[in-house]
Amino acid sequence: MQATVETLSSLERRMTVSVPMKPIEEEVGQRLGHLARTAKMSGFRPGKVPMSLVSKNYGPQVRDEVFSAAVERSFTEAVNQNQLRVAGYPNIQHKPSDSVEHFEYVATFEVFPEVVVGDLSAVAIERPSSSVGDKDVDKTIEVLRKQRVSYEPVKRAAKKGDRVNVAFRAEIEGQEVESTQGRGIDLVLGEDGRVAEFDDNLVGIKPGATKKFDITYGEDNSTPQLAGKAVSYEVTVNSVAQPKLPEVDAEFAKSLGVEDGDMEKMRADIKQSLEQEVAKRVRSLLKDQVFQTLLGAVTLELPNSLLAIEMNRLMQAARTGLEQRGVDLNTVNLEPGMFTEQARRNVGLRLIVGELVSQHGLHATPEQVRAMVDEFSNSFEHPDEVVRWYYADAERLNEPTGLATEENVVAWVLARAKVTDKKVKFDELMGNKA
Repeated sequence: MQATVETLSSLERRMTVSVPMKPIEEEVGQRLGHLARTAKMSGFRPGKVPMSLVSKNYGPQVRDEVFSAAVERSFTEAVNQNQLRVAGYPNIQHKPSDSVEHFEYVATFEVFPEVVVGDLSAVAIERPSSSVGDKDVDKTIEVLRKQRVSYEPVKRAAKKGDRVNVAFRAEIEGQEVESTQGRGIDLVLGEDGRVAEFDDNLVGIKPGATKKFDITYGEDNSTPQLAGKAVSYEVTVNSVAQPKLPEVDAEFAKSLGVEDGDMEKMRADIKQSLEQEVAKRVRSLLKDQVFQTLLGAVTLELPNSLLAIEMNRLMQAARTGLEQRGVDLNTVNLEPGMFTEQARRNVGLRLIVGELVSQHGLHATPEQVRAMVDEFSNSFEHPDEVVRWYYADAERLNEPTGLATEENVVAWVLARAKVTDKKVKFDELMGNKA
C-alpha cells in the first residue's frame, strides 16, 4: 500500500491511496471457495455447486465486501503512517483505473486542530461559598409543607391560594374553542404557570356562581390559537376549598423518612441535604466558569465535519424533547443551522477538554467513578440497587466517568488560575425567588 497526502487547507487533507490487487483477489477466491463447500442451489447437492455458478451468484457481493474491508484497512494504515488525527468521516472516491495490479481511491477529510492552552495564571475565577443556616432549613420546611398541602371545603368566596372546582367554556368570535363539557376540573388560583388574568376574575366568586369575562391575549402568546385573540369565558364555580398545611410535628418528620419522628434529626437531615445541594451548585458554577475560561483562552478552528455532526445531534435531541411534550413536529421547523452556536461551544469544549485530559493524564480513576456513582445513588430509596445497575453494564458508566473526568479538568485549571472566594447568600446561590 502507498499513500500520498495533500494539504488543502489548515484542517482539510486529501489522501490518495494505492492498494495492491493480488491480496484482494486471493481473499475473494478464498471466500468463494469456502462458500462453495456449503452453498445450496437447486439441482445440486450441498457442496457440489460448480465454482462458476458460485462465483456468478455470490461473486459481486463477496467482492464488494472484500474491497470495502480493504479500503477501511488501508485507510487506517495510511492515516497511522502519516500520523494524522482524522476528525469526522472521510469522503472516499474511487479512481478509475485499467491496472490489474492495484486500485486507487482518494479520501478527503479534516484533521483535528492543534490545541494549545497557554498560561492561566492571570485568569480570575470567583469561587462562590455559602453556608446553610436555620432560616434556610425553616424555608425548606415550609416548601415541604406546601408540597404536602391538603384542601378542605369552604362556603366563602374564592381567594388566591384556594383550590376551585370549575366548569367553563371559551369562545372566539362566537365559536367555541374550549369546553369542559359540563365536567368540573380543579384549579389552584394563583399557582405558578397559570394565566393570572383568568384567576383574578375568579377571586371573590362564591360556590354555585357563574361569571362571564373576556381576556385579550398578546401576540406573543405561546398558543398560536390564542395569540392576539379576544377570548370570551363563561365559568361556573362548583366548589371552593382552602389549603391546609400539615403541622410540623412527629408525623410530619415521619413523612420525610425519619422513622422515629425525631424533629431534631429531621432538621439535621434537611440541613445535610441542603449542604449537599450547595456543594453541587458550587461545583456546577465553577465548572461553567472554567469551561468559559478555556473557551476564551484557546483559539480554535473547528472542523466542519464535527460541527455538522453536533448540529444534527442537537436537532434530533430537540425533536425528541418536543415529541415527549406532545408537540406536533409538523408545526415546528427545525433545521441544523439553528444550533450552530451551541454546536460550536460543545465541539470546542470537547476538543480542549480532550486535549487537557490526554496531555496531563486527567482521566477519572476507578475510585472517582465509584464516588460519582455513589453520589447518583444517594437520592434513591435503595442506593445499592442503583450501584449494581450502573456496574452491570460498562456503557452505563460512561456518564459518571465523563463527569468525574470533567471535575479533574476543573481542578487542574483552578490549581493554575487566580481563584478568589466570594460569599453568596444561600437563596442567591440556589436561584430561589425572594
